[in-house]
Amino acid sequence: MRAAVHTAANEPLRIEEIEAERPAEGEVAIDVTSCGACHSDLHVLKGELPFPTPAVLGHEVAGVISELGSSVSGLEVGDRVVTSFIMPCGRCAQCAAGNEEICLEFFAYNRAKGQLYDGRTRLSRGGGEPVWMYSMGGLAQRAVTPATSVYRVPDGVELTDVAAVGCSTMTAYGALRHAADVRVGDTVAVVAAGGVGSALIQLARVFGAAEIIAVDVAAEKLEAARELGATSTVNSTETDPATAVRELTGGRGVDVAFEALGSSRTFEVARDSVVEGGQVVVVGIAPPGDTGELNLGTIARRKLQVKGSYGAKPRRDMPVLLDLVARGLLRPQDAISEHYPLDQAAEAFAALDRGEIRGRAVIDVA
Repeated sequence: MRAAVHTAANEPLRIEEIEAERPAEGEVAIDVTSCGACHSDLHVLKGELPFPTPAVLGHEVAGVISELGSSVSGLEVGDRVVTSFIMPCGRCAQCAAGNEEICLEFFAYNRAKGQLYDGRTRLSRGGGEPVWMYSMGGLAQRAVTPATSVYRVPDGVELTDVAAVGCSTMTAYGALRHAADVRVGDTVAVVAAGGVGSALIQLARVFGAAEIIAVDVAAEKLEAARELGATSTVNSTETDPATAVRELTGGRGVDVAFEALGSSRTFEVARDSVVEGGQVVVVGIAPPGDTGELNLGTIARRKLQVKGSYGAKPRRDMPVLLDLVARGLLRPQDAISEHYPLDQAAEAFAALDRGEIRGRAVIDVA
């Protein structure tokens, strides 16, 4: 099969012919239709997140089930599906406690080593050289993944429209629902209006936020943010963004500020934008070693809450998100600005790195 293979940091993806194994027990094989281009993949491509090579990246997958491993129930060959980037093992202590988003096996085997939960990848080059998998390795014609990460797409919903639901949308939902528990009437700021930021804006509207302030450095992204539901925008190249957020809220600050990029600068904006007792939720994945400053006395005096959020709870939350899409309450397709064929996967990530992608780019594999 054809795949876009990551061979070394700061080298473009290469289209290669590689092999995919059949699914093992509890796994599913998917003929990939589309795969979102995520900033987390870009961090790996640039060497900012260590990951073994050669590897197939891509973890926002939409496609059709082509084969089932043994012991898989509730899914059938031919089902139209999307995947969650978190692939809960379902048996570790965190999964048993209901914390699937921080599954111990996922971080030990997949994020650290590019393997599934028997310690092996399902991909290889000719001659048997292993090709490692970032989540399910969706930048390929076929992906093999645990069934716990696979969800049927409702009838009438286009697969390419929902490819990114399993990462950017699910990440946003987890931050709003589980980390911050945003309520009707709350005021929120979204700092960085990229893929995850766009999903945060859309879902904050669904959650009933009274005011949604988008903060970014790019005018075109802020224009798109308004179209997605932002009530106000702040261009941080033109003004002090935290001051502007406070002015927009009558000097008060927002109830919740979401940091959606993963940098010290955007964290500082989120930190300084909240009301006393407010919540700062860090959603973006920063490169290792990147830090944000916190004044401990200020945290105590202002009763600030600083929280981290890593996705949602897939088996609980993905069906909810797909139902919202089916009912027209959530339109992830509105955040997709570009489509690329698999042959141009390298250009998709180069455009993402240049800041040219509004919302999400999707790579159409089939």
